[in-house]
Amino acid sequence: MTVQGLVSWRGDPVDKTKHGGVKATFVLHSLVWLSNMANIANMLNLVNYLRGTLHMGVASASTTVTNFIGAISMFSLVGAFISDSYIKRFNTILIFGPLEILGYGLLAIQAHLPSLHPSPCDINRMPNNCEEVHGSNAALFFFSLYLITFADGGLRASIASLGGDQFDNDDSKEMRDKISYFNWYTFAVSLGAFTGLTVVVWIENNRGWDVGFSVCALLVFAGLAIVTCGLPFYRNRIPDGSPLTRVFQVFLVAYKKRSLPFPEYSKEEPHQYVDKDASSVEELSRTKGLKFLDKASIDNGEKGAWSYCSTNQIEETKMLIRLIPIFISSVFGYLPFSLILTLSVQQGATMDNRLGKIKISPATLDVIPVVFQMSILVIYDRFIVPYLRKLTGYKGGITHLQRIGIGFAFATMATCVAAVVEMKRKKLAEEHGLMDVGTGVPMSVFWLVIQFFLVGIIDVTSFVGLLEFFYSEAPIGMKSIGTSIFYSMHGLSAWMGSFLIELVNKVTRDRNGKTGWMEGANLNKSHLDRFYWLLCVIGLVSLLNYTFWAKMYVYRHDPRIVASDGKKVSEEKELGVI
Repeated sequence: MTVQGLVSWRGDPVDKTKHGGVKATFVLHSLVWLSNMANIANMLNLVNYLRGTLHMGVASASTTVTNFIGAISMFSLVGAFISDSYIKRFNTILIFGPLEILGYGLLAIQAHLPSLHPSPCDINRMPNNCEEVHGSNAALFFFSLYLITFADGGLRASIASLGGDQFDNDDSKEMRDKISYFNWYTFAVSLGAFTGLTVVVWIENNRGWDVGFSVCALLVFAGLAIVTCGLPFYRNRIPDGSPLTRVFQVFLVAYKKRSLPFPEYSKEEPHQYVDKDASSVEELSRTKGLKFLDKASIDNGEKGAWSYCSTNQIEETKMLIRLIPIFISSVFGYLPFSLILTLSVQQGATMDNRLGKIKISPATLDVIPVVFQMSILVIYDRFIVPYLRKLTGYKGGITHLQRIGIGFAFATMATCVAAVVEMKRKKLAEEHGLMDVGTGVPMSVFWLVIQFFLVGIIDVTSFVGLLEFFYSEAPIGMKSIGTSIFYSMHGLSAWMGSFLIELVNKVTRDRNGKTGWMEGANLNKSHLDRFYWLLCVIGLVSLLNYTFWAKMYVYRHDPRIVASDGKKVSEEKELGVI
């Protein structure tokens, strides 16, 4: 039995008994696991390298890490554009993977050679006497770091979308497997975080950063090797040209025909579009929203892609536009995520990190919510979803947007808890005369577990919900673009965090030499507690804004197993306009 629009690695029509399905995604999950084992460990522990080895200040280190997180996500757009437009998603993985290995290799070389980084210095005890990395050494570091972000961004968009291609939406069993796929994709991410934070972080902190970065390169190499072994089992979608070009054509043609009158269209008649390679077939009905774009399909005698657009092409463009309010509101809703992670590590570096005779790296604390994430994901997918499916009638138990909103609520709670913990930490530092030292605060690092735990719930809720939402709501020829929209949202949110830190420092800095809330190398003299309270307010406002747009959104496909009114989703969408 074949699946239309997909081919095997040899270019032949796929056989459902041999290609795709759960067995193919298991191989893909191996790369997700191993690459995230390297990347997530460095997302949370890199700040210690920046502070301890490269001697960056608090604000510079935090900004560099958030930019690192943001760049990985934003570069997913590049990989998505390539895999949707020109080459198969598997080939995109083979192009970007070696670049990530090279990036980690360069970081390992810099960490190993003393001439490529500043002389050793304890920045927590002598923050004003340590030389910060600069010049060609700084250039080498940032080149290596952003080579990793460029490569991993391309991998992210391609892996998630290639996994989605392994399931047939017209097969009820495969459709249920596809819903589970995104939960298991996130489980692989969490498993990578768990093993990375327990193994990679320990290696970096105890065996040296040069060894740690080398291990990261080997992990990505191993993941690529395993994924390559699965080549005979994949279903591959043939690229259909640039989707962004098709969107731009709609806007240009609609503008050229803006003065032409609308003809009468039948609302009931579906418009079928078959691409030039017959690689995909999708029926889309004309909707009422964004009516000015419909003029691109007016037939005035001119032909060609830049003079006339099909109804399908116009509806694809409308789908992307309708995602914009959710995208923007999610950027602000996700804002606390990367900031709390990086700032909490810096908090932990000043606290008592002992568990008996064992010293625990602050970054390793994130293992606790990661274990929770993996456990709840299994429980959620195997037990909660089937129960909620029967209760609500939704395919996923609850809608994607409801799941996202729950995560944003916990993000707001996390910032409030973090503010209270930081107030207590600073109070103890002041009482024990440690304001000028910047370390040794007699407060257990396990006080940070609460905020880590709350932030971890975001991965169980908002992470999966956003990924599946943007993938499922994207047109069939733009699935990688849909995945990259999620990751770019994540990246923009991280960059907004960096911008917020700079803005807060600028606003709170005065002309008399008083530093801003987040400036300087000594965390005890900063006002991190006030910054957390600011994040709490921003999170609450963002949650209310997201709730408004989520209620306005009309799904492309009915999220229920059977529509409550018995009508087609296309008819329901006639009533939903932006």
